[in-house]
Amino acid sequence: MARAVRFVSPRTVDIAEYEDPHPQPGEVLVETLFSGISAGTELTAYRGSNPHLSKRWEPERRLFLDDSAVTLEYPVQGWGYEEVGRVTEIGEAVTQVAVGDVVWGAWGHKSSVVLAEDWAAKRLLDKRVDPVLGIFSVIGAIALNGILDADIHVGEYVAVFGQGIPGLIVTQLAQLNGGTVIAVDGIERRIELARKLGAEFTVDFTKERPGEAVKSLTGDRGADVSIEFSGSSRGLHDAISATAYNSRVVAAGFFQGEGAGLYLGQEFHHNRIELVCSQISGVNPRLDHRWSPYRLERTFMDLVGAGKVDLQPLISDTFPIDEAEEAFRLLDEDRQDALQVVLEF
Repeated sequence: MARAVRFVSPRTVDIAEYEDPHPQPGEVLVETLFSGISAGTELTAYRGSNPHLSKRWEPERRLFLDDSAVTLEYPVQGWGYEEVGRVTEIGEAVTQVAVGDVVWGAWGHKSSVVLAEDWAAKRLLDKRVDPVLGIFSVIGAIALNGILDADIHVGEYVAVFGQGIPGLIVTQLAQLNGGTVIAVDGIERRIELARKLGAEFTVDFTKERPGEAVKSLTGDRGADVSIEFSGSSRGLHDAISATAYNSRVVAAGFFQGEGAGLYLGQEFHHNRIELVCSQISGVNPRLDHRWSPYRLERTFMDLVGAGKVDLQPLISDTFPIDEAEEAFRLLDEDRQDALQVVLEF
């Protein structure tokens, strides 16, 4: 039997079994090697704070409705979007993929999955890359999408709020785009890691006000663009206060609940700040005729293969799949030390 992680209720995890899949003609069977846990979107389902658990999402009008129905109910199975696995069986007439190939993508915390040959063939991991780094394809695309929304120019100051996994990736990508990075966080380990990964300046928001600190570092002008990846309303307010007049803040975190700590009558109003939402279901409208979610993933994994982003230091903990509940608990509770937590199959 194959196995999958399941959320039984808020903060309760178990392992469910399902029938071993078998590939049909034109399909391949992939056995999962590693699956990363998202500390943003995925933890909202684990904690019970995801709006799909309390409201109904209506796709036609793209609107959350406050009625008696909900989009998502416990038990929740199949979540997870950071996977990498090895092809163990191929269906008839498959020519683009071979047994032993390593495939990256998103198919949930499951021990095995059947994929279409064409889909898998476009996601073969570069043989130079450690297989575990394949888990970063989608979260890397999310970070790269934030970079496209930020529209960074050479020589500009880029303030990155939140040095979790996407923030630490953005810190590296912003440099590749010609930006000078100011990394903002309140956890010393993450601040130190941002320095090692190339942030020119760092700000600890537990010791100084980010708005004042960033203005001081930029000759009192402010960041040319700020990217907010903490998912904190207070962090969004700080990003707004740190950004130059008539400039842009990219809100890329998944905010939960009410916006406590966000004061739109202050710098947002007086400095004409442009606030842009970055979310992986879409691309910057000025670029969406050229870019797609797949191109974001492919581009990021090509950067990984070329050694232009450093991902190994982001992995903090690895657990066997049987200890999934402990893995989720660690990521939920240990903000100081846990970064990318990985499940090994």
